[in-house]
Amino acid sequence: MKIRFWILVSIVAISGFSQGMLLPLIAVIFENSGLSSSLNGLNATGLYIGILLASPFMEHPLRKYGYKPVIIIGGLLVILALGLFPIWKSFWFWFILRLLIGIGDHALHFGTQTWITSFSPENKRGRNISLYGLFFGVGFAVGPLMTPLVHINESLPFILSSILCLIGWSFLFLLKNELPEHEQEVGVNSFLETLKRFSKAWKYGWVAFLPPLAYGFLESSLNGSFPVYGLRIGISVPNVSILLTSFAIGGIITQLPLGILSDRFGRRNIMLIVLFLGFLSFTTASFVEHSFIGLALSFFVSGMVVGSTFSLGISYMADLMPKSLLPTGNLLCGIFFSLGSLGGPFIGGLFIQYFKHISFFTIISTLLLIIFIVLFVFGKRTLVAVRQ
Repeated sequence: MKIRFWILVSIVAISGFSQGMLLPLIAVIFENSGLSSSLNGLNATGLYIGILLASPFMEHPLRKYGYKPVIIIGGLLVILALGLFPIWKSFWFWFILRLLIGIGDHALHFGTQTWITSFSPENKRGRNISLYGLFFGVGFAVGPLMTPLVHINESLPFILSSILCLIGWSFLFLLKNELPEHEQEVGVNSFLETLKRFSKAWKYGWVAFLPPLAYGFLESSLNGSFPVYGLRIGISVPNVSILLTSFAIGGIITQLPLGILSDRFGRRNIMLIVLFLGFLSFTTASFVEHSFIGLALSFFVSGMVVGSTFSLGISYMADLMPKSLLPTGNLLCGIFFSLGSLGGPFIGGLFIQYFKHISFFTIISTLLLIIFIVLFVFGKRTLVAVRQ
């Protein structure tokens, strides 16, 4: 079990590296090419459109063939797409490649996180999922540091990322395949049955899908839109990379402690605290955005408090969901993450283009406050309803 766990989280780390690299890298390449911020943001949505397109069809192969084949196919798709970026620099070609990476990454993450939640005991679920988030965060933190390599050669970051993914992907063949648990009366060969499971999972844990949505918006807008905003307010490309990395490092430092605290004090309680502190930290960032040191500190603190919202959301979902519905719950977490991620770069790009006198960080702090209020009002009721 230990070897399986560490292989799975290592795969996630390499996937995080690729995602962390792609968003700021392509944003900077397109910005330097003179592309508008809204079109730049639109291109970034390709990855998340891919996730949404694949989501309704992901659960059936997982239940039928098991975790390992889904993860292997997803990883292979990511490797091939990354290797194709240097072939042709085109808005729509890169959009299609990002769409394919979205499909592959979703298969990889859906398979790994469902596998981990299925074999994790309840008293260690927060710890295990936080380690999953920690490894993804480490990869995501290193990814933006590849952006300055664009000055050496635009193809270099894509090639390096593809090679790293290939190395990690090869370790998957050491794992023994397993199938998820099924409900007795539920078939696995019908699209309608998937929709029924979606409806059931929604009733059990809709409130747990909001933190992944918030994290998706936060992550994609910071990595897809902030580089454009940063360049426009006078922050250099290397400093943009440092700021994004400081956010990711903040999330790495507190990922495991927050996961352990959530096992002890409850997922909802910890999430309320981090969401409110996230609102305060991004509000502070809007006042100090012309100071690099002030902004770096705000990014670091923001990462410490909201960098765990995705993993905490998955753990919260697993607490609320029957074990037979864990694949569906994980799938819905991925869908809501994608919806937030879709909105992030595009809304962020429009905001930068049309609201030039309002800080970019205002939209992030507002979203965190809204989800804090919803979780505060409805989170406890959902838990009580499930336990009754």
